[in-house]
Amino acid sequence: MRYVIVCILKGRAGDFNNNLRKELMQNFKTRSSKLPAHFTIKAPFEYDKEITDLNKILEEFCQNEKAESFMINNYGHFDDRVIYMNVNMSKEAKNVHDKLIDKMNTLHYIKFENKDGKDKTFHVTLASKRLKPLFYKVWEYVHKYPCEFYCLFDNITIYKWEENTWKLYKEYKLK
Repeated sequence: MRYVIVCILKGRAGDFNNNLRKELMQNFKTRSSKLPAHFTIKAPFEYDKEITDLNKILEEFCQNEKAESFMINNYGHFDDRVIYMNVNMSKEAKNVHDKLIDKMNTLHYIKFENKDGKDKTFHVTLASKRLKPLFYKVWEYVHKYPCEFYCLFDNITIYKWEENTWKLYKEYKLK
């Protein structure tokens, strides 16, 4: 089985991201993730057994940690491959995230790399596929829209890859 662990953006920021991704797809034929607006906690990983121990860790974690705020402002990019909304974690939200990484790191089947560990570049992707030839046009286009949102790191959500798409497996809510 293939899983991914994310924090889903809800409210205005999530709607903005989901709508702008659709607009970019219609206008430029760019693509993005099949997931709703999110920042990644753990990039996709494979595990063939039940993830009962991961579920237990996340359940306990969410009972003991509270939701913390972060800000999204402006846009960023990884070379000409990805355009995203910048996520600026508050010190408190970053602390919750890093504690979560430590807890999940105890599982033998979860290995963090630079791109998804404590020192990742927090971001919410807008376009990441079919972007290279259109990068400058898309970059200019997204800047027509102001991008500033106050958000909450209030969920840890697992998706499972099934039938060629990501399907919701379980959502945990921080208190």
